Amino acid sequence: ENISDSSLNITDCTQVVVPEEVFFTVAAAGILENLLILIAVVRNKNLHLPMYFFICSLAISDMLGSLYKTLENIFIILCKMGYLTPHGDFEKKLDDAMDSMFILSLLGSIFSLLAIAADRYITIFYALRYHNIMTLRRALVILAIIWTFCAGSSIAIALFSYEAATVIPFTILFPLMMFFILCLYVHMFLLARSHAKKIASLPTSTVHHRTNMKGAITLTIFLGVFLCCWAPFVLHILLARFCPHNPYCACYMSIFHVNGTLIMCNAIINPMIFAFRSPELRSTFKKMFYCSR
Repeated sequence: ENISDSSLNITDCTQVVVPEEVFFTVAAAGILENLLILIAVVRNKNLHLPMYFFICSLAISDMLGSLYKTLENIFIILCKMGYLTPHGDFEKKLDDAMDSMFILSLLGSIFSLLAIAADRYITIFYALRYHNIMTLRRALVILAIIWTFCAGSSIAIALFSYEAATVIPFTILFPLMMFFILCLYVHMFLLARSHAKKIASLPTSTVHHRTNMKGAITLTIFLGVFLCCWAPFVLHILLARFCPHNPYCACYMSIFHVNGTLIMCNAIINPMIFAFRSPELRSTFKKMFYCSR
């Protein structure tokens, strides 16, 4: 935010400020919605499947993103009230911890989406061998590796965030992973199209194929929403690091608060997609609400 403020001195663009009430409302909604997803999967034994465990991983990443923005805004409010100083040792450590949480959320979302895409790919093209390839134990091992890697990377990147050698690989990872997932989806849909013609004469296979393709479409929606919500913030990080005093970069950085709000909107939209596209989750939510009543 200090970089953005100093850059605005050389441009006519005014900084767009999102009210703090909006930040806290959107963040609280995102945390509660994803918490409902986690509770639903834990309570319904029919959802104890690798795919839903990967979805829970994505939900945890979304919760961390909302929690990060909530803590950041509390930190800014305390600084404005004089309870904290922006350049103190304690504040520096607190800022590094929040940055680490943000990076953990971003990396966790990317790798969770990658795991979901790979799981859907196996479901569609290796349906008969799916339960042998993607066992529950193997899915838990994959998640453990993902979160161990993300946690270690987030700490390292937060500690050395002022080094270009750290920022560049981090920002390159985002488009690289998105490109890989996109290629996986394109390959998936092209093969599915050819397979659909071969199994058109088999009613049971057609039903199974349509179910799997519905899951692939759902994950494609996840990917599109993720790109729309996270890409503007990642671009902000790049511009703030490499051209903070350029007038055009400063103009874009003036919407920093809007980009932060988009991240939290992603945490709200994803659970809505889960509930809308998954009959099993909808049924679980209804049972939860009826029991609470």
